[in-house]
Amino acid sequence: MMDPELAHASENIARRCLGIAADEEVLVICDPDTRGVGEALRHAAIHAGADTVLTIMQPRATHGTEPPASIAAAMLACDVYLAPTTFSLSHTQARKRASDHGVRGATLPGVTADLLGRLMSADLDRLGRRSGTIATLLSHGDRAEITCPLGSQMTIELTGRDAISDDGDLRAHGAFGNLPCGEAFIAPVSGQGQIFASSIASVGLTLPPVALTIADGQLSRADGDAGERLLQALTPHGPLAMNLAELGVGTNDRAMLTGNVLEDEKLLGSVHLAFGASAAIGGTVAVPIHLDVIVTEANLTIDGTRVLDQGTLILDERRR
Repeated sequence: MMDPELAHASENIARRCLGIAADEEVLVICDPDTRGVGEALRHAAIHAGADTVLTIMQPRATHGTEPPASIAAAMLACDVYLAPTTFSLSHTQARKRASDHGVRGATLPGVTADLLGRLMSADLDRLGRRSGTIATLLSHGDRAEITCPLGSQMTIELTGRDAISDDGDLRAHGAFGNLPCGEAFIAPVSGQGQIFASSIASVGLTLPPVALTIADGQLSRADGDAGERLLQALTPHGPLAMNLAELGVGTNDRAMLTGNVLEDEKLLGSVHLAFGASAAIGGTVAVPIHLDVIVTEANLTIDGTRVLDQGTLILDERRR
């Protein structure tokens, strides 16, 4: 029997987030380790009346690695896709082409039944207001500044880039998001400074936090064993993998710091940066990797407007 919380979360995703209709074709993409969540999402899509296919692929090598050509083609042929996979398809060209083709969908990299049930129980209306308010500031902003009690000091250039509100509403033509939802994010133009990361994708929790140095929009140094593991994951993909690809702000008050980046990047009051691919979210760099790092207890200011104060959201979420 399926876990009731997982079933409820899957129904929310199918009906509320994606608005799946009875005349649509839905593709669910999973791998062996995420098949349980894939089956839950398949059942929810079937309950919504959709003609639904579940496909199980071999796990990708890392976040941002392209899916097999057959799955990429299927993503173009369906109306809606859901991708609960071990490694993320968010920053792949296959996902970008599907979105550009008008297919709507969601990626759920590293998702577990517990995580999905817990985070999708958040107040999505309030989460949406938070995410939208921050995304508007990022889109209109020229410069963001990040500090934290550990000594983070980072300046990020934003001019001319549009932010995305990950609020769970994926019903529009070509809509794309990452579920569970709860962030606002943008592809920076450049950035420089130093941050202290408490969680790193492909590594997990980093205690004590790891110092990462960014110069001219490139990761130039990563300290300690965890930093070395981050560099080892990025380096095989060449210099473009060091690109500062994303600035994001977590907006989900049900999220906790666990070492699973899918949840950690949604943590209310946290900031995350990513390295590697940015083309799928409004940047210019296409490379088969995208790895996020999380800064907790962050202070964030956008063009002089304070958004976070040591991990507390102080921005009026009604401001748009």
